[in-house]
Amino acid sequence: SGGLTAAELVDRLGISPASVSKAVAFMEAQGLVRRLAEGRRERYVIDNGVWYESIIASIRSNDLIVATAREGVRVLGAGTPAAIRLENTARFLDFLSDALRRAAEEARDVLYVGLEEEAGAHEQG
Repeated sequence: SGGLTAAELVDRLGISPASVSKAVAFMEAQGLVRRLAEGRRERYVIDNGVWYESIIASIRSNDLIVATAREGVRVLGAGTPAAIRLENTARFLDFLSDALRRAAEEARDVLYVGLEEEAGAHEQG
């Protein structure tokens, strides 16, 4: 249907409103769901590209760790054992971020396969 309200989630899942609230807040923080205002109510929506957006958010978090590790190298002084470990960590995570970013871009269209046909069927039906 494109989205559900908190009351609809409570009814369908058979869980408490507090559980829905907590789960939605967690999923929203992870970029897995978004809220749409509908008058006084909110509808929770999971978009087609949610997994792509979630991966990109994860990469951004990873990039912050890389920047922090590199700042640690600067603070500790290059060549110290701790700085070497931090630089290795930064290079490792930087490599993973780059590889994951490329993979996500290449695979992004997979999230939409079949949706064009589905949308057309709904318009004709």
